[in-house]
Amino acid sequence: MSSDDKEGAYCGICGGISPGKITVRQIHIKGKPVGIDCLDEIIKTVRDMNLSDDDLIIKELVKLVKKNNYIPSSRIKEYGESLLEEYKKEI
Repeated sequence: MSSDDKEGAYCGICGGISPGKITVRQIHIKGKPVGIDCLDEIIKTVRDMNLSDDDLIIKELVKLVKKNNYIPSSRIKEYGESLLEEYKKEI
């Protein structure tokens, strides 16, 4: 039995988030795993923009990631590079 009310969808067995509802994916930033919420959707959105310049792709990826995830201002460059690498894996 699972709950899918105002508080979210939780597993009726363990009480955790139902596996089908997880939207966080890990990427490595400077060798450390970091969870990014909605990354697959963000990559699709940027891909649909048909950008060819890496700097523009990074700018859009970072902008969209920042909407749902915290990026320390001192690490924006590293996040951008790792996000671009992840973006290019899926081409």
